[in-house]
Amino acid sequence: MAERNVSSLGIVSRNFLFCLFVTTSVLFILSWFFVLRSTSRPSFIDHSSLPNSKLFATRGDNGDFATRSENEVEPSIGNRSILVDNDEEEESPQENAKSDVKCITKDSVVLDQQKENKLVLKVFMYDLSPEFHFGLLDWKAQGNSVWPDIQTKIPDYPGGLNLQHSIEYWLTLDLLASELPDPPNARSAIRVRNVSEADIIFVPFFSSLCYNRYSRVDPHQKKTKNKLLQEMLVRFLTAQKEWIRSGGHDHLIVAHHPNSLLDARTKLWPATFILSDFGRYPPNIANVEKDVIAPYKHVIGSYVDDSSDFDSRPTLLYFQGAIYRKDGGFVRQELYYLLKDEKDVHFAFGSVQKDGIKKATQGMHSSKFCLNIAGDTPSSNRLFDAIASHCVPVIISDEIELPYEDVLDYSQFCIFVRTGDALKEKFLMNLIRSIKKDEWTRMWQKLKEVENFYEFQYPSKEGDAVQMIWQAVARKVPAIRLKLHKSSRFSRSLVHSERGLNLIPSPNNFW
Repeated sequence: MAERNVSSLGIVSRNFLFCLFVTTSVLFILSWFFVLRSTSRPSFIDHSSLPNSKLFATRGDNGDFATRSENEVEPSIGNRSILVDNDEEEESPQENAKSDVKCITKDSVVLDQQKENKLVLKVFMYDLSPEFHFGLLDWKAQGNSVWPDIQTKIPDYPGGLNLQHSIEYWLTLDLLASELPDPPNARSAIRVRNVSEADIIFVPFFSSLCYNRYSRVDPHQKKTKNKLLQEMLVRFLTAQKEWIRSGGHDHLIVAHHPNSLLDARTKLWPATFILSDFGRYPPNIANVEKDVIAPYKHVIGSYVDDSSDFDSRPTLLYFQGAIYRKDGGFVRQELYYLLKDEKDVHFAFGSVQKDGIKKATQGMHSSKFCLNIAGDTPSSNRLFDAIASHCVPVIISDEIELPYEDVLDYSQFCIFVRTGDALKEKFLMNLIRSIKKDEWTRMWQKLKEVENFYEFQYPSKEGDAVQMIWQAVARKVPAIRLKLHKSSRFSRSLVHSERGLNLIPSPNNFW
């Protein structure tokens, strides 16, 4: 009897252990299922609020703009214009045809932007008083409008060297044109009226023109008009809820002339600047990570229908401009003494006075290589004059920053020489003479292919300077958004703490 009881107890214990094992295994499997599910992509994210959905919009068949879904966004390589020695596998012709911009090798420099499914930057633009923009061109506002009717007449921009820094003029016109009933086909940016829809907030202040025209003191004033307008701009911007909300980090300001916005830049530095270079900016105010470099508008006439070749351009190396400069421009003087007696080299003083532009046009159009040497600042308009002339640029400027260099390989059509090397006896001339006809011809051909990237015009056209600048701004937007989103992590806690301490929240708390 006792043995039967022991046997039955053994069977019960084995059954109990088996059931316990099965139950434990099921619970273990279920727990892993829920863990894996919790780490997968959440289903409650509103993808319409993601940066890409606001940054990228498409033009539909009816001409309207609509937000693109995340799955429709082209890969970042679609924005590339030149890729050299691409080690990745080549796309098939069918795949290449679908790209907004072709991925091209060192044997080809082609911008193939399609009109369909075009990426568009959404820009909110302040309706500033005309005294900040077209009023500086002596335009008079009609009625309550602060903008000219660009369908009737566009205010003219002054010529000469004023034009080289006219970037804000062309960008403002492009935004105004985007609101026309029949806007131009080239659209890398559109103006939006609702700031919550915007990727960037544009400040339409013609700062370069203001400096060029109004930086001298009027006998009846204590301050220049240039300084007064900067003070007014700072007061206006820092009082706007849009600036306070972001600390100014989502604002865009053009200050292309090296001396423009000289007083306001230290107060408006959180904004993204569009500049010619960083020569007169400390790195905490402007830098390549935060800001955008834009080309000068060339003053030399474009070389239309250029059928020249290596042999038909008699001058080997060309420079005409100011020779004695301050700051980093000492190299011009040193090079002048090194090169003035060299055969086939034109190195002379020149200016825009009288027929200076005409002479420079003829000289560059008949030269194989054109010197671009650092002057008062690392950059100058001479580089873009050379590109427009299809004269291979020789850049001697160690601190220069170049437009669109994140998508454009300048070594394909420019020669770069370190200042220290250029000042060595015979170094520069030996380098230039070592470049033979075939290599020069390849660079000359590439200059013809990229020259449109540096053309400012109204209305803007596909792939011109206006569109390229807007695209460069668009590439800054994700980093701006990242900063804004990270800064808002503890905003609720900060407000709660400051209320407890009777403090007024400051936008500096977020940066």
